[in-house]
Amino acid sequence: MDGTPEYLARHYWWAYLWRPSIWFFDHQPIINLILFGQYRRLLTQTLHCLENSPTGRMLQLTCVYGKLTPTLLGHLGNQSLYLIDVATAQLEASRNKLEPTRRSQLLSVRMDAEILAFQDNTFATILIFFLMHEMPVAARQRTLAETMRVLQPGGRLVITEYGAEPRRHWIYRRRLLRRLLTRWEPFLEDFWREDISAVLQREAGKLGKTLHQVERHPVFNGFYRVLVYEMDLQTAKDGG
Repeated sequence: MDGTPEYLARHYWWAYLWRPSIWFFDHQPIINLILFGQYRRLLTQTLHCLENSPTGRMLQLTCVYGKLTPTLLGHLGNQSLYLIDVATAQLEASRNKLEPTRRSQLLSVRMDAEILAFQDNTFATILIFFLMHEMPVAARQRTLAETMRVLQPGGRLVITEYGAEPRRHWIYRRRLLRRLLTRWEPFLEDFWREDISAVLQREAGKLGKTLHQVERHPVFNGFYRVLVYEMDLQTAKDGG
């Protein structure tokens, strides 16, 4: 094995590992179509939630299609951005989207989000953009546990994702659409029903840390959401 998670190779090879697909999906109209026309709103809200991030290192947990990474680097000024992904082709694609003058700011490395090769409390800010729903429960919880480990006291975590199970949303209520969506996203139903905040707070607690949700922004009538958390400074120091 080359270190690629089994669930990724089995369920998402066609979207993230096959190079023709990487080229195809990394076009703005395709991305916007997949997100039901909400990409710009999601990107804008995510960037807004990162504006007041604490000073220090920032980690983007896995590559994403679209202009998030180049736009984020533009907002960071001269600050570096750490980027990890398990797929080398994705890291290459992310770097190729950058202006040559920006490439030295991107510190990208192949790494599994479930086993981060960083020391405890390394990052002041962590961004997770549409990753959690693509993981089976165990992998998702290991990733969130690692996120809590490397997020420093006083740090900020921003998660942009699907919302909780949207039973009243028109997409969910149309059975064919819902079936197609959950066929393409085989772990989405589990994600819809999982309390991500509870998982994060539990994993933080195991480390003697306290995490608080400080913002919640529904997008597209709650079909998507942007969540912001902050690690308590005093409790984290006392616990560690």
